[in-house]
Amino acid sequence: MDIIKFVGLAFGVIGAGGCSLPSESTQVTISSRSIPTIEVNGMRFRDLNRNGSLERYEDWRLSPKERASDLVGRMTLAEKAGQMVVANAFTDAPFGQLATGYAMGVVRGVNNGGHVTNFNSMLVLGAADLARAHNGIQALMEEGRLGIPAVMATDPRHHFQHTVGASVAAGDFSQWPEPLGLAAICDAELVERFGDIVRRDYRAVGFQMLLGPQADISTEPRWPRNNGTLGEDAARAGELVAAYVRGAQGSPAGVATNGLATVVKHFAGYGAGEDGWDAHNRYGRFASMDEESFPLHLKPFEMAFTANPAAVMPSYAVIRGLTVDGKAVEEVGAAYSKVMITDLLRKRYRFDGVVLSDWAITEDCGDICMNGWPEGKRPTFEGMSTAWGVEELSKPERFAKAINAGVDQFGGVMDPKPIVEVVNQGLVSEAQIDSAVYRILKQTFSLGLFENPFVDEDAAAQTVGTKADKDAARQAQARAMVWLERRMPAGLAGKRVFLRGASADAARAAGLVVVDRPEDAEVAIIRTAAPFELLHPNYFFGSIQHEGSLAFPQDHPDLVAFRALSATLPVIVDVYLDRPAILTPFKDKAAMLIGSFGASDEALFDVLTAKAKAEGVLPFELPSSMAAVAAQRPHKPADSVDPLYPLHYRKGAGE
Repeated sequence: MDIIKFVGLAFGVIGAGGCSLPSESTQVTISSRSIPTIEVNGMRFRDLNRNGSLERYEDWRLSPKERASDLVGRMTLAEKAGQMVVANAFTDAPFGQLATGYAMGVVRGVNNGGHVTNFNSMLVLGAADLARAHNGIQALMEEGRLGIPAVMATDPRHHFQHTVGASVAAGDFSQWPEPLGLAAICDAELVERFGDIVRRDYRAVGFQMLLGPQADISTEPRWPRNNGTLGEDAARAGELVAAYVRGAQGSPAGVATNGLATVVKHFAGYGAGEDGWDAHNRYGRFASMDEESFPLHLKPFEMAFTANPAAVMPSYAVIRGLTVDGKAVEEVGAAYSKVMITDLLRKRYRFDGVVLSDWAITEDCGDICMNGWPEGKRPTFEGMSTAWGVEELSKPERFAKAINAGVDQFGGVMDPKPIVEVVNQGLVSEAQIDSAVYRILKQTFSLGLFENPFVDEDAAAQTVGTKADKDAARQAQARAMVWLERRMPAGLAGKRVFLRGASADAARAAGLVVVDRPEDAEVAIIRTAAPFELLHPNYFFGSIQHEGSLAFPQDHPDLVAFRALSATLPVIVDVYLDRPAILTPFKDKAAMLIGSFGASDEALFDVLTAKAKAEGVLPFELPSSMAAVAAQRPHKPADSVDPLYPLHYRKGAGE
């Protein structure tokens, strides 16, 4: 059936008042496929429960608060439990293979007649096909008893690096520098505009929730998730996180009807992983912290709260020996800590949005979780758990402990039945469930999905990845680059260049003359990336994350090439810094040394030919040795001895 549309201009935010709107309110946009519509006083409404009368939760003239309160009162316990999970919307292809859509049989089974309606997606398709896939899920949601629409969530998609559990390939979206690059530019207005582009793109294809931004500060240089942060300067990170939230949500007062619900993460101290390990893995579950440093790790969240984010995601990490306001923090993941969630987040910061757990915190931690996959077996998601500190509890007991700590919603859960069990067992009251579901539904109502869950598939292709957006992204890629050494001027157009790790076509398009032999070149250009080690290949996340040493080994192919080329040629080196690489071998010999944070070859050549200016400053310090890295404290910003390049460094022209 064709979508029925009634066009209007109503836009609301989460903080909307509790009074009914007047009957002459402007008609809002309505879209339906199988749900009928009804008319009241000349206004059109979706008859979500198909009973022929207008219920309060169906009345878009009422506030999200009023509508959520009414809907909670109509729901069964099983339906409420369904709202408290964000299930994985698996694709129709095996992991690692190209998909054409979602596994709709799995989605239908999880939905189970309207219970689970919140989903996370890793599907990568063209914009129109992605919109079509999401419309298919929304059509399925219409079959539910109460007509509750789907909320589709995703990790960030507008950057270069894509790692399962942290980010998704850009596809048709414009590619911007990583968050570290936005921190290098440190332009809050630009970040807010970027957030607005993310909002527009995601809503066009049918996403309504962004699992981000990261408010963690990158105080441990070996940590694999530095790339998703806004650097290690807490105040700057906080300013940019708040700007991102304002842009993505569409309003500084909360999420707008056409906005994205942002999930600020990971509350708090996640970036201080001991020895640089990541808490996705059991061997990386501990974070180092002291009472002096913890306020710095909280500061970006405090600043984000000024922009009223829709949700907060607690950290996986177990912080040992920490006290907050005189109370000892239990040595469990933050989602299980009443001191962290209820006392600190809810009471001190007065956060009244949704608390969404990170993925797999309630799963059983068996042999694979404890010890990794057997040798010779390729690690997969199977057996994954992040139930740190509560491994010995039963699954229902984990749900109960997290709910009692203050969690509303659980990420990566495919079956909400344990939530029903904990109520029936008396471990959690139904009043607690009602409060959590009220917050979740208030968010969904604020997004306008009960009226208009479908998107225009043809318009999506025109909205996403426009030339203007791609041009702005390319400019930002160039701006984010940091001059570390400059012993020759930019303006290479017309020069004969020998390339390593860069596109010859992009170089020629920039006016360079590409040669095949170093002896025919006037200058060599090398593009490389921060080194890493594969130290835990038998753990799923350990097998895909960048861990270990930040130093280039002596036999690193790009370092070997640099030594050979620099003996006879000036060499320009660009290093992609997803972690703070040790650049000592390049420092004194490179004609130009550039740090970049997600940039195309075209953007690099824009800088090298003086068509664009590299304006970035380092968002973290670059240490001088691995000995200095080992000696620094994971929870302290800019804490290594004699850094090669300090925090906020940028080489001036002519220096």
